[in-house]
Amino acid sequence: MVDGTQRKPTRIQRQKRELIREAALDVFSLHGFRGATLDQIAENAGLSKPNLLYYFESKEAIHAELLDRLLDTWLDPLRELDADGDPLTEIRGYIQRKLEAARDFPRESRLFANEIIQGAPRINAELAGPLRDLIQEKSVVLRRWMDEGRLAKTDPQHLIFAIWAVTQHYADFDVQVRAVLGSDDEARFHDAAATIEALFFKGLLPR
Repeated sequence: MVDGTQRKPTRIQRQKRELIREAALDVFSLHGFRGATLDQIAENAGLSKPNLLYYFESKEAIHAELLDRLLDTWLDPLRELDADGDPLTEIRGYIQRKLEAARDFPRESRLFANEIIQGAPRINAELAGPLRDLIQEKSVVLRRWMDEGRLAKTDPQHLIFAIWAVTQHYADFDVQVRAVLGSDDEARFHDAAATIEALFFKGLLPR
């Protein structure tokens, strides 16, 4: 906040900040960081621009807070992959969690994609730090399963990238998916999971 105090925010202030974050998420996911303006965010939130600036000092401040929250949403599905579990069950669970994220957090997915397309200027340290560390950790698990003959041998990191690519499609290109299917029935996520599992598991079964 920019009111110069260290007092705990009131309930109304917390609600206003959340209202602004929600409005900004709509605007950023639609226009990207460069295309978004404070005027658009204020209008979407139903606030005046001066009122918005009482809670956030700049467009950059709002965007940074959204990205901070987004990274946990992005990493949590992979964190849940259990090294002691059955390999195919764990990979199936990961695919399902990623598709659930695509279903439940499409704006966040597009916000992340926009940031990456721009070269990740605001989260490059996190990508090279926590994200990279998590990928390396889970790659060790996948490689162990492969060495034990429980999965076909392939590159663990590129396996994770491939899962990202097919699951995030259902968030970033949802308009296209719904247009082709001619429906916005949420069963598309169940059908997607079944198809993706069939494709991946055929290649992952040990020979």
